[in-house]
Amino acid sequence: MSRIHIPKPWQLPERLATPESVFIHRRAVLKRLGWAGMGIGSLSLGSWGLGTRPAHAESPTDDLAVRTRPAIGDQHKDKLSAKRNPKYTLPAGVGLTPEAVSSSHNNFYEFTTAKERVWELAKDYSVGSSWKIEVDGLVAKPTTLGLDDLFTRFPLEERLYRFRCVERWAMQIPWVGFPLRALIDSLKPLSSAKFVKFISFLDPKGLPGQRKNKWYPWPYYEALRMDEARHELAFVAVGSYGHGLPMQHGAPWRVVTPWKYGYKSPKSIVRIEFVDQEPSTFWNETQPDEYGFYSNVEPHKPHPRWSQRWEQDIGTEETRETLLYNGYGDLVADMYTGDEI
Repeated sequence: MSRIHIPKPWQLPERLATPESVFIHRRAVLKRLGWAGMGIGSLSLGSWGLGTRPAHAESPTDDLAVRTRPAIGDQHKDKLSAKRNPKYTLPAGVGLTPEAVSSSHNNFYEFTTAKERVWELAKDYSVGSSWKIEVDGLVAKPTTLGLDDLFTRFPLEERLYRFRCVERWAMQIPWVGFPLRALIDSLKPLSSAKFVKFISFLDPKGLPGQRKNKWYPWPYYEALRMDEARHELAFVAVGSYGHGLPMQHGAPWRVVTPWKYGYKSPKSIVRIEFVDQEPSTFWNETQPDEYGFYSNVEPHKPHPRWSQRWEQDIGTEETRETLLYNGYGDLVADMYTGDEI
């Protein structure tokens, strides 16, 4: 049996990121969508086991400049070298995941289910100035935001956050953006609004994953309880590594909630809706036995495919114990009873 080194909490590796097995049971998804019995077998994707370095980390053959090209081009380029907020940094001895790694290891099923190919299919998908964000539901005045609103209405800052996928891989990213609560408060939701829902873009012609994988209930949708959305850690990211987001990171903007599993940080959002009841979310609706509404990082809650006790750095291959709430427990634990799933 191979020996796995588990560093102590104070011995965290200098970079964080993790390759991990990922496969989707197509039959289970079809069954929950009412399409069972069609004779379609399960879909199994390529896997990276613990201790296996992804190929791109060994010998990258692609151009990093192309892989990390901002999907918005040079728009607002002067605003994205934002000052780092010293309150949101990484523990001593923990460095950022190199952009060469984080830009080529992504989940974005709208393009493909193959992590290492997302950037390749997304690199030519550009986001123009016509991008709109519709705001409605329990809000004082429904409105439409433009791309410029995201870059000019709120001061931008850089925050260093851990990122943890339910598939057990993790990384650290320098996000550029502003607190989500600043956006929410500016939209003036009614006191009856208890949750906020985010809906991503729908473009089957331009997104091969949406076109091919029609059994998924596109577009992607996620939600947060209002106190979660207004928590100081919840962040609107419009850039990373000092520039606009490459498409694979969710351009032109995404939500980042670092104490939750990655799928709770929706990408490429075009609609915000305030509601008074807990809304359905994409993965919770399609596979409720695997994905809960809250989905906080919790090492002791079982998952049918991936034990959450361990996580691995996709850049260094080092394995460590998972921290409750991804290490942000001192900031978020008081929002929960511990029974949330």
